[in-house]
Amino acid sequence: MVNCIIASTSTLYGTQPLAYLYEALTALYSNTDEILFIPYARPGGISHDEYAIGVNNIFKKIDKKIMSIHMFSDPIEALNNAKGIYTGGGNTFLLVNQLYRNGVLEPLKEAILAGTPYLGTSAGSNICGLDMKTTNDMPIIYPPNFKTLGIVPFNINAHYLDPDPNSTHKGETRETRIKEFHTLNSQPVVGLREGSWLRVNSKEIVLQGELTARIFEQNKTPYEIASESTLSKLN
Repeated sequence: MVNCIIASTSTLYGTQPLAYLYEALTALYSNTDEILFIPYARPGGISHDEYAIGVNNIFKKIDKKIMSIHMFSDPIEALNNAKGIYTGGGNTFLLVNQLYRNGVLEPLKEAILAGTPYLGTSAGSNICGLDMKTTNDMPIIYPPNFKTLGIVPFNINAHYLDPDPNSTHKGETRETRIKEFHTLNSQPVVGLREGSWLRVNSKEIVLQGELTARIFEQNKTPYEIASESTLSKLN
């Protein structure tokens, strides 16, 4: 019954936030006008109130209203009653820490598995994988556990970047880091480029958008898959 969009980013260069997803989001949230927003990923500098107001202004453009989970005295009840959910981007370590500290990671998973429409962008997409070990974010806080929602049977690397062949930078590439992950971990990793998303409908997982995605499996050469490809058997 899973009904999700797992997007690499909220905002494409030169466009308004979520604009490239408006059509998909209208379909995702077709049966509700109100969406529960999870703002936990945003570090200091902007409050949860400010983050929620900004997101609400975006969702007004598709005639939807945002209610932020931090406004409820009982966040678990808010999740249980939600007709749609959106987890925004920021820092994945902070997001996962807050999900655990507020006791809502399992209720969130249960809501998604029960069919509540879910959108994740960036950090909100990273948590849809088996764990958060392939995030690009710095560990600004130490969560109780790296295990995440496991909505898909692999890990996500949002904002995946290809190496620049003209760069003189000698630091590790994104591909190198994921290969390091695979020296100690076995689950596949999907490198989602900005502008791509995964559409999860029941057990079907399909790559959407105009770009390919890069797939990493332990002890295998990384490979590309085209848009509209299925990832349902990747595990």
